[in-house]
Amino acid sequence: MSSYDLIIRGGTAVEPGGERAADLAVADGKIAAVEPDIADTASEEVDARGLHVLPGVIDAHVHFNEPGRTEWEGLETGSSALAAGGMTSFVEMPLNAYPPTNDAEAFEEKVALARASAVTDFAFYGGLMPGSLGNMEELAERGVAGFKAFMSTSGTLDFQTADDVTLYEGMQKAAALGLPVLVHAESKQITDELSARRVSTLRTTMRDYLDSRPVVAELEAIQRAILFAGETGCALHVVHVSTGRGVALVAEARERGVDVTCETCAHYLVLTEEDAEALGAVTKCAPPLRPQEEVESLWVQISAGNVEFVTSDHSPCPPHMKAGDDMFRAWGGISGCQSLMNVMLDEGHHGRGVSLQKISGLLSGGVASRLGFPEKGALEAGLDADLALVDLDGISTLHKEDLLYRHKMSPYVGRAFTGEVVRTLVRGNTVYREGRVVSDAIGELVKPERRTARAVSGE
Repeated sequence: MSSYDLIIRGGTAVEPGGERAADLAVADGKIAAVEPDIADTASEEVDARGLHVLPGVIDAHVHFNEPGRTEWEGLETGSSALAAGGMTSFVEMPLNAYPPTNDAEAFEEKVALARASAVTDFAFYGGLMPGSLGNMEELAERGVAGFKAFMSTSGTLDFQTADDVTLYEGMQKAAALGLPVLVHAESKQITDELSARRVSTLRTTMRDYLDSRPVVAELEAIQRAILFAGETGCALHVVHVSTGRGVALVAEARERGVDVTCETCAHYLVLTEEDAEALGAVTKCAPPLRPQEEVESLWVQISAGNVEFVTSDHSPCPPHMKAGDDMFRAWGGISGCQSLMNVMLDEGHHGRGVSLQKISGLLSGGVASRLGFPEKGALEAGLDADLALVDLDGISTLHKEDLLYRHKMSPYVGRAFTGEVVRTLVRGNTVYREGRVVSDAIGELVKPERRTARAVSGE
């Protein structure tokens, strides 16, 4: 009999094909076996009776702001919060840090900082903005997971909106490099003009902010991005889609043969514009929260299989940037990565009957597949032993002191969740257990398998 590094015994494994009672063995950071009653021995054993074992979540949309704006969050606090939420990897957006991740030097600095402080694995997107197209090849060579472009004003002066020519030519280059382009799809012309009208007449309430970013701004930008992707052959991913109609545009284009997918975020699945008006700036985001009927429409699209994955779009800031009554001045970002899995288990599984298999796909498998992380995303022999042990019936209320963010703000504070993360393991190493982060920085860079490489290998 062989001896493993770790065996997790007696849990319910959530695999691509469904759920089953099984032990899970780990050797050299990889899943070695998922079988009932593994007879072999291990250096360490974990009793998972009464728990579900899921693939660790890959949060494919976070802003940790390091370097340059580390006082907003930081890789140590951000990755610790992820670990507490059952997450084992993240992909960070190129903006909000300074300098943005727009060239090889900035990318290498990010990697060094993450290796020094992240308790989870990590990947990074590169920027696609005016003046940065010449850097795309060097970023691809170093391992970016894709290129992010803003079709609206970004909120930071150092990350500019991609005009149509930049976006079109950037998609051409990304297609040749075998990497996706991710777009924040809101019309700059519509949102800037509607915002300016309100600010100029001192209409700055949350209601005014919500009205300044209508659904049509999202739909127009999605359609334009899809057109460019279809013409260039680029793999397109639309981030944080806030409406079922936006998801439907993506699904229809995919049916026509365009290589396009989309994500939505946890907050669009549980919070509404009524919550925004009640809670204020802590809920401000872009696109904004929508009416309840849009929440329902997103769940319909999830059920139909038209949403590739769900993310947090964790975008924190210091408290003073959320203070005051002027919603156009307040920072536009929600702090929520620690609660991503909680939301999906509570609202999705318990509230709406979404299977754990599907939730696992939305939080792990879909990300790994779309971004080309072949060693992540599922409980299968040979893949990284990234695991979340969950008490599916555990009930907890989120308090401010539970948050591991640098600044303890979140619209989920005070919310009761059914479904509690008990333990998180990154490549077989326990990083979170019993309410505490219990690991030093062990994160490693995750590089994508680029589409050109997959084509050569015949996949």
